[in-house]
Amino acid sequence: MRALRALVWKESLHVLRDRRTLGVLLLLPVFQVLIFGYAIRTDVGTVRLAVVDPAPDAATRALAARFAGSPTFTPVATLPVPDGLDRLFRRGAADAALVFAPGFGERLGRGEPADLLVVTDATEPNTGATVASYALAVVQGFERERAAAAGGGGGAAGLVPRVRLRFNPTAESKNLFVPGLVAFVLTIVSSLMTAITLAREKEVGTMETLLVSPLRPGQIVAGKVAPYLLIGFAGAVGVIALAQLVFDVPLRGSLVLLLGEVLLFLLVSLALGVLISARAKSQRVAMTGALLGTMLPTLMLSGFIFPVESMPRPLQWLSHAVPAKWFIAVARGVLLKGVGLDHLWQETLVLAAMALALLALAARSFRPRLE
Repeated sequence: MRALRALVWKESLHVLRDRRTLGVLLLLPVFQVLIFGYAIRTDVGTVRLAVVDPAPDAATRALAARFAGSPTFTPVATLPVPDGLDRLFRRGAADAALVFAPGFGERLGRGEPADLLVVTDATEPNTGATVASYALAVVQGFERERAAAAGGGGGAAGLVPRVRLRFNPTAESKNLFVPGLVAFVLTIVSSLMTAITLAREKEVGTMETLLVSPLRPGQIVAGKVAPYLLIGFAGAVGVIALAQLVFDVPLRGSLVLLLGEVLLFLLVSLALGVLISARAKSQRVAMTGALLGTMLPTLMLSGFIFPVESMPRPLQWLSHAVPAKWFIAVARGVLLKGVGLDHLWQETLVLAAMALALLALAARSFRPRLE
């Protein structure tokens, strides 16, 4: 019993002396509760709405105005024909569209069925279905008001709304999660494993052999991350192959572009892992820092599980610094939407800038020294 008390006392003193680890362990639960509490949102915030109105009349203007007056929908474009909708959806400029059939107002006036098409981006199936239900609620409210103004005559035909889910017509969740799994797997292999492995080498002293070598810091970083780059790329190829063969996730875009983006994201993740290991004094600190700096943001703030648009504005701003957010947007764009670099150039530039900045910072911070 005395030996056990001595061991507990010794370990407690060790933890108390390591103030960085103690601070992380104390702040980690608070940080997790705040992130989870604000990020876990299944409701939908602002929905960008495009309106296709071939022949504007009083009825189409009234219904479009009702959508504009809703706190959920924000009109972003009004088109005379539906040809431009595809471009808006593919570049992510619209979340939903309201498409009026020609002669919409005339058919309503004659008491005939008037067709109305509600189109939503179902890349995130839950969000797409929720947006469709919101739109149908607005249409039903408009129809009730119109019927009440007409005296409540029940024999006349009214609106006939139809819903179309773009990019994921069956609303299968696998099309949402599998592209995000690529980012998650790459984060585990590259950031987390790199940080832990390099920190362990510092602890056991094997890093000291690099002091007598003529290698520059950038060369040391390149040599350390090269195996993880190959392993991560092989893992990403395996996930993409499983997505095609097992889960039937479509590949509507360029495979070469997707693999190139995988390499770019791998460089960002590996640089983060090296940077965390260079700053950490122990393997425990490196693991905690990697969990806080890579794994938790990838799960919560990248749009992998919960839509970023539903989060509070500060978390939306914070999500811009999460590399996985940009890569998941690219992966879903290539796999589900079939878009190319002409639509994904912004996300690619952000990842490239992150890779260059983090690699330079990691090389500068990687200074192995004898303790």
